[in-house]
Amino acid sequence: MNNHRPLSFLAAFALLALLVAPLISPLFATEPKPNIFVFLVDDMGVMDTSVPFLSNAAGTPERHPLNRLFRTPNMQRLADQGIRFERFYANSVCSPTRVSIMTGQSSARHRTTQYIKPESNNAGKFGPPNWRWEGIAKGDQTLPARLREAGYRTIHAGKAHFGPIDSFGSLPQNFGFDVNIAGCAYGLPGSYYGTEHFGHLKRKNRAVPGLEKYHGQDIHLTEATTREMRAAVTAAVEAEKPFFAYLSHYAVHSPFQSDKRFAANYADAKHPGPKQGPLAKNAKAFATMIEGMDKSLGDMLDHLETLGVATNTLVLFLGDNGSDAPLGSTHGVACAAPLRGKKGTHYEGGLRVPFIAAWAKPDADHAAQKALPIPLGKHSQAVGRVYDLVPTIAALTGATFAGALDGVDLAPALSGKKQADSETFLMHFPHDHRSDYYSIWIEGDFKLVYHYHRKAGERCELFNLAEDPFEAKNLASSKPEKRKAMIQSLAKALADADAQYVRSKTDETVLLKPVVK
Repeated sequence: MNNHRPLSFLAAFALLALLVAPLISPLFATEPKPNIFVFLVDDMGVMDTSVPFLSNAAGTPERHPLNRLFRTPNMQRLADQGIRFERFYANSVCSPTRVSIMTGQSSARHRTTQYIKPESNNAGKFGPPNWRWEGIAKGDQTLPARLREAGYRTIHAGKAHFGPIDSFGSLPQNFGFDVNIAGCAYGLPGSYYGTEHFGHLKRKNRAVPGLEKYHGQDIHLTEATTREMRAAVTAAVEAEKPFFAYLSHYAVHSPFQSDKRFAANYADAKHPGPKQGPLAKNAKAFATMIEGMDKSLGDMLDHLETLGVATNTLVLFLGDNGSDAPLGSTHGVACAAPLRGKKGTHYEGGLRVPFIAAWAKPDADHAAQKALPIPLGKHSQAVGRVYDLVPTIAALTGATFAGALDGVDLAPALSGKKQADSETFLMHFPHDHRSDYYSIWIEGDFKLVYHYHRKAGERCELFNLAEDPFEAKNLASSKPEKRKAMIQSLAKALADADAQYVRSKTDETVLLKPVVK
């Protein structure tokens, strides 16, 4: 007896759909993966631009004297197309930030806690001897490697500074980049000028590699690197490959060598600070380098549009640490005014960097932009961190990561919403530099700076950044309970990251951890 009953029409249709789905699904998967373009500027702080990132008490972006000194119309163009953050945090020096961008981990966890001196270990007299001076190493999971596995062509152009000379991390192609243009162990160029062969004629120990075709030409390094990135992106598009383009300018790091294309714009420029008077030579050169960087951004945006991929390309613009503009004192209100401090310090001027996220050409009906809608011209007071880039990019591209990530997907914040899970920031600096041997913990509006080698009563600085964004009033003594709670949170975050600690001045075998007092 045949117990099989005939399939109903609907059941038969469902079975047919299951059988043929593998054959027809690629026909519907015609949307290309979104391209990712990271535009990183060396030593560019949040005030080194004509775009206002800081706001007044009403939350409205407010221009300050430094904003009136610099000329960055293409940054303004990008900001008008997307969202900019008032509080986006990087490490106070470059290599820790760069490794965080590659790994999605805080400096405390990946342990490259100091800038990497290419020739020798610069841990500092009381720094941890086993900090990761070698930077990125074999076995590390990195953003370009994961994106390459997801089908992307990965392109590096400009400054690398991921590891010392002859280390695995010194060359970007070792850890996931298909293309490496001008990247090596050096953190600054021997020269920005093609006429000086980018250092090969004068400062050979910092000579930029791989740009020999421009040697002898009257061209600035920023322009040469931009041209090479344009060519590499063109090749990826012609090969019909989604791309991850990481354009990491050597500018605006010293040496301050004028980008002559813009020198006339600053011939009569005045110092933006209270002392007034003519702008010094190095400060003028710095301003031209900022404008040259901005032209590079505009050229890349134009090129993406010419290639027809602008609507499918997410642009993430940021600096790697606070400003190092030659405009005044290190710990005072100067090159990041009205913020305090500069690169290498524990103040906001050393930590806050410009951050803009935008689609290269907004189109609300585009599939990728529906997946990550970014409002136009939005100024956000949400907190973002450099180690958030990895999970944000991974979520959009389908790249996968295993193990600990300290960052979060910033998609809600990029859509203009508050995002509670990004309201903290951990920076660990167990070394000596402009500010020595300290950790920073930010939680909402409060910021704790813990100085390991200071006396017990002077060890902490506590600021309410909402009420005192310029860090003029230390609340460590007047708010003891908040100070204790912040120290506990810092200690927990460091322990979770398995951080390395500062050595005692009196007994180097003793490691100094945050003490709640």
